[in-house]
Amino acid sequence: MLVVVKDNFEEVSIEAAKLFASLVRRKPDCVLGFATGSTPLGMYKELIRLHKEEGLDFSKVITFNLDEYVGLPPSHEQSYHHFMWENLFKHINVDPRHVHVPMGMAENIDEFCLWYEEKIEECGGIDLQILGIGANGHIAFNEPGSSLGSRTRIKTLSTQTCEDNARFFENKDEVPTYAITMGVGTIMQAHELLLLASGAAKADAIRATVEGPVMAKYPATIVQLHEFATVVVDTDAASKLEGDYSGF
Repeated sequence: MLVVVKDNFEEVSIEAAKLFASLVRRKPDCVLGFATGSTPLGMYKELIRLHKEEGLDFSKVITFNLDEYVGLPPSHEQSYHHFMWENLFKHINVDPRHVHVPMGMAENIDEFCLWYEEKIEECGGIDLQILGIGANGHIAFNEPGSSLGSRTRIKTLSTQTCEDNARFFENKDEVPTYAITMGVGTIMQAHELLLLASGAAKADAIRATVEGPVMAKYPATIVQLHEFATVVVDTDAASKLEGDYSGF
C-alpha cells in the first residue's frame, strides 16, 4: 500500500485525477469505479477540466458506481445516479450505455445485485476503483462489522452514517436507511484501488486504515491487503499517522 500525503484537498484531488487520466490515456476502454460524497468532487472537477481543456476522452470508458440508496429513483436529487450525472457524467463524453449505477428502485434487489456482480465480471473487472472513507471506517456502504468477503448486496446503514448523510436532506426522516453497495470482496477484486481522504475528521479512520490491524470493525483496513492500493490524503487526514510518509 502506497500512502501519499498532500498539503490540502485541492492537491489530493489533482493527484487522484492524474492517476485516473493516466489510465484512460493508456487504456481508452478501461473500467472505472466511481464513488459519491464530498471527497471525490474535487477529482471530478479536475477530470472535467482535463476533458474540456486537454481532450481527455471518456467515450470508450465503462463505469460502475459503488452504491445507491434503496427507495430513491434516479431522478431524485439525492440519488447517487443524479449525483454522478450532475457532478461528472454530463460534463464529459461518457457513453450513457456504459454507465452503471446500482438501481435503488429495483423490484428484486437480490437479483439486481447478482446481475451487477455478473456485469462487472463480464466487463473484465474494474481497472481502478475510487474509494472514500467514513469516519467509522466504512468503504462504500460496508459498515463496521461487514464481512470482508462480502459481495454486492443490500445493507442497513448505521446510525452514524445516517447522521452524516442527514445534511443532504431537508429533514432526518427523509434519510434512507438501506442502500445497495458493492461488497468488500467485490471492491478488493478491482485491479487497483485509490482511497482518498481529507480533513481532520477522517484522521482516526486513516490511522486505523493505514497502520491498524485488518479487522471487520474497520472495513477500510482491508485495503492493506490489496497489491495495488494507493491512499492519498491531505495533512489534516494524515495528522494521526505515526509513520513517515513524506518521501512519496
